Amino acid sequence: MSDDVLAIRDLHKRYGSGSRAVQANDGIDLTASAGQVVCLLGHNGAGKSTLVNQVVGIAAPDRGTIRLAGVDAVAHPARARALASVQAQANVPITGLTPRRAVDLVGRIRGGRRADVRRRTAHLLDALDLGPWADVPAEKVSGGVARLTAFAMAAVAPGRLVVLDEPTNDVDPVRRRLLWREIRAIADGGAAVLLVTHNVLEAETVVDHVTVLDRGRVVAQGTPAALSAAHPGRSLEDAYIHLVGQAQPAAARHPQEAAR
Repeated sequence: MSDDVLAIRDLHKRYGSGSRAVQANDGIDLTASAGQVVCLLGHNGAGKSTLVNQVVGIAAPDRGTIRLAGVDAVAHPARARALASVQAQANVPITGLTPRRAVDLVGRIRGGRRADVRRRTAHLLDALDLGPWADVPAEKVSGGVARLTAFAMAAVAPGRLVVLDEPTNDVDPVRRRLLWREIRAIADGGAAVLLVTHNVLEAETVVDHVTVLDRGRVVAQGTPAALSAAHPGRSLEDAYIHLVGQAQPAAARHPQEAAR
């Protein structure tokens, strides 16, 4: 039996029509297995967020299949969504709450027992060095603390799939290392992690497998070591630049946009 938690096959998503149409996803295949951190790597506009939106049922594909823990996520998006935990690119507003209360509430909403959620919340606050801000009103915390709180909300009661969209934005270098450690721990605990980022250097630190997107298409897949070894410079950053090249000007990609 396959241990794939997420299986995407021949995924297509197009926005608009005629000369203004944008092919956001163009025949994407991707898998993420239990215990694995899979990095979806690509520049802004490569199609990463569109892919995530389809995985969690916010958007429907034009063609292709998505299975999440055995559930057809296209036919049953609500059922699939219940099996996933998501840290979105934009933080969820928690005005009126403290980080501790926000994390605890999400754990309870996801069905965790009170004692277990309290214990897990305390662990995450400690592991991410959020203790000094744990009981401070959310309106008074920094962007980095808010970002770490959003991660903890996704991690307190992780689903079969944990989707992390740019989780390190605004996080300082010291706590960023703590965050990577917790991401690895989620996978080691048996979940599949889909890590979405355009930060090439960070992608090397904790991931097992990399899928590189460029203009909606998969241009390379493999371990960070294999992708690095196969390209000049022998680093993932060099491999990435070699694969996607310099971003084309908007006029070259979509001439009609340049005229607006």
